[in-house]
Amino acid sequence: MGCEREEIHRSANGWSPVYVQDNLGVMSIAFMLPDEESAVIWRGPKKNGMIKQFLKDVDWGAGSDGRLDYMLFDTPPGTSDEHLSVVQLLRESGITGAVIVTTPQEVAIQDVRKEIDFCRKAGVPIIGVVENMSGFVCPSCNGESRIFYPTTGGASAMCAELNIPMLGSIPLDPSIGRACDFGSSFIDTCADSPAAAAYIQIIDKIKQIVEPTS
Repeated sequence: MGCEREEIHRSANGWSPVYVQDNLGVMSIAFMLPDEESAVIWRGPKKNGMIKQFLKDVDWGAGSDGRLDYMLFDTPPGTSDEHLSVVQLLRESGITGAVIVTTPQEVAIQDVRKEIDFCRKAGVPIIGVVENMSGFVCPSCNGESRIFYPTTGGASAMCAELNIPMLGSIPLDPSIGRACDFGSSFIDTCADSPAAAAYIQIIDKIKQIVEPTS
């Protein structure tokens, strides 16, 4: 998101997140490491303690009603300590749901099935599934090619089998990586691209699910 070398600052209200935009604050363990190549070699209790600090000690700010619009957790693939810690720490306040991201190939689908099972056992509602890198749209002819072939039907087949909403598919686009590297909004800089249209459709579906009365 273009904030690799940022540092965390303390105030009377706690740690201040790094603001990528006026309405988007970020907190990451990477901000606390001595350099970009340092590994985080922590056992479960220390990782769990840091997640708790991110929730308790960060001054996330709030809107006029004293509430954040959204708080998002970008968790690593799989079902590790981090996932369980987030679920346990937010049990009282409640978790709106999980958006699960996969790619079309079977090795990714198998991991995602385990994540779905984790969410169901932990009582976390599943908002839906997004299939990333679902194809490549040629910028010259607008033809689409499958880079990662879905041998078992990909995310859509899995969602139909497990009765989970399929939120959408995002095609490969090198501009997404560039936008992330520079911390710019891909939807704003490449508004006419098929990937931007896919993002907007997915965002609209998520908002309809989590804000049904708006």
